[in-house]
Amino acid sequence: MNQQERIMQWIDGHHDEIIEFLQQLIQIPSVNPWFFEEAAPSKEKDVQEFIAKKLSGLGAEIEMWEPVADDLKQYEGMAGYYPGRDFSGRPNLAATFGQGAAGKSLLLFGHIDVVKAGSKWTVDPFGAEVINGKLFGRGAVDMKGGVAAMIMAVEAIVRSGVKLKGPVIVGTVVDEEAGGMGALDFVHHGYRADACILTEPTSLTIAPLCRGILWGKLKIQGRSGHIEMPQTDWQAGGAVDAVKKARLFLDQFDLLNEDWAVRKTHPLLPIPCQVHVAQFNAGEYPTSFANQAEIVFNAQYLPSERDEKLVGGHVKKELEEFIHNIAKTDPWLSENMPEIEWMVDADCAETEVSHPFVQTCVQSLQAIGLEGKIEGLGFHTDMGWLVNVGIPTVNFGPGDPRLAHHSDEFTPVDEVIDAVKMIAKTILDWCETEEA
Repeated sequence: MNQQERIMQWIDGHHDEIIEFLQQLIQIPSVNPWFFEEAAPSKEKDVQEFIAKKLSGLGAEIEMWEPVADDLKQYEGMAGYYPGRDFSGRPNLAATFGQGAAGKSLLLFGHIDVVKAGSKWTVDPFGAEVINGKLFGRGAVDMKGGVAAMIMAVEAIVRSGVKLKGPVIVGTVVDEEAGGMGALDFVHHGYRADACILTEPTSLTIAPLCRGILWGKLKIQGRSGHIEMPQTDWQAGGAVDAVKKARLFLDQFDLLNEDWAVRKTHPLLPIPCQVHVAQFNAGEYPTSFANQAEIVFNAQYLPSERDEKLVGGHVKKELEEFIHNIAKTDPWLSENMPEIEWMVDADCAETEVSHPFVQTCVQSLQAIGLEGKIEGLGFHTDMGWLVNVGIPTVNFGPGDPRLAHHSDEFTPVDEVIDAVKMIAKTILDWCETEEA
């Protein structure tokens, strides 16, 4: 029996142990504190300590540290930097196997924070129940399924007695769900590798690209007045309905999206970049015209559109000019110009499909009997800073990304096992092994 057969046999013989490890990760509710209205203790440290214990038991050298926002000021205006963010009790973790080995190195990377559970679950969101071959729980898809798979792939290699020529680093970070400052800090801390698998959910496709995401809040001014009474012209002090003014922008967003659907496409992405309205907030009383309306939107951008700081400045400028030009067509808005508040700029990145590491991942997936499909991700992942510092990166993991953040989030158990096999195979082929 060769080394690969031994490893695959170990995985096949430890299905229950692999799934139990994922269940244990989910049962620690490591909700990013950004989602709490009031300060609350984070469980991110609990997950990291649980992972550290697991990996140290496999022989890894462990480093765990809390990011310090002030130490990252040099990245102001770049992806992942948020001044004053508190990381007390929220450490990053790096576990290194084969420190100093001469062969090609591989980083296995993922975030351990999750969004809040939210409502309308039919099961305990942190119960990690397996029902009809599906493992339910907050983070099962995004992205503890992938984190469990990469760690168990390493365990399969260690337990099978296989010695690698190159080092493997397991990196787990905090704060991805609130902008990616954990990943920025991990890179700033100095960790590098010859390639990386970021185990975000991809439904077991190879994803060497992710889009950038902008969150914006468009604030449109009106002037309140009794909604049931006749109003004078606004220039004479009459009411101005901010809801009606907001409709102008909503209609124009539809037209903009028709343009973007032609111009902002990528061969690896199934859908074009668009501006999607996510929230609409307006008005104070049922008897008054709205004083102000707020349109919260999500706009996507491509790696080719990044600015000199490797984020979405060009697209921000495009949207600001678009809003300004619409406002100039309306006398009220011309004198009461809407404002855009930019809330998030989550960066994007791309690794060429022809890169040897991408092809290694495709071959690994095919070797375990799957198609080896390549497709980009329409959402942001932490791959940006990894690619920025020269680490070719693919996203690959179990779970349908469309189920991330949903009620009753689940990952098929079989996908988790297949992900373990693919990652183990990639480690063998990329890092290579010493002769038995």
